[in-house]
Amino acid sequence: MILDQLKNAKLYFSLGERISKALQYLETSDFSNIEPGRYDIDGDNIFASVSIYNTKPLSSTKWEAHKKYIDLQYVASGKEKMGITSSDKVIPIEEYNEDHDCSIYKGDGNYVYVEEGSFIIFFPSDIHMPGISINIPKEVKKVVVKVKVEDVENIEEKTAEPDLIVI
Repeated sequence: MILDQLKNAKLYFSLGERISKALQYLETSDFSNIEPGRYDIDGDNIFASVSIYNTKPLSSTKWEAHKKYIDLQYVASGKEKMGITSSDKVIPIEEYNEDHDCSIYKGDGNYVYVEEGSFIIFFPSDIHMPGISINIPKEVKKVVVKVKVEDVENIEEKTAEPDLIVI
């Protein structure tokens, strides 16, 4: 997991061409004028999903993980709490769904606050829980850029087990 402000995006371009392209898309887009929906950056290799929603209480959210895609989540407006955990702290409650590229878990973890202008990168080894309210539900506009794992250089080496990198 990586958590940082978008103004520092260039620090992470070395993680691979696709992550670099995803971060450049976030840097060059004005999300105040972009409607919710899917936006292709490089077909199914890199695409963005823009959404507006209200954060939820912790009791209404679930842990999730992906195999095919890295989640690069950018908070365009608002702020939310997100969870991060490892496989030894959760148990699966829904097996991996290939169509949705998602496994669902229950268990414990740690939490970070992700404010407007910040991004967080969840690698396939990062079991995460986004969309948690801070005290009370609030509206958030978020962009989730899905970065296909195939062809991302040395992704297994870089994400062997969850490491927390907070800058």
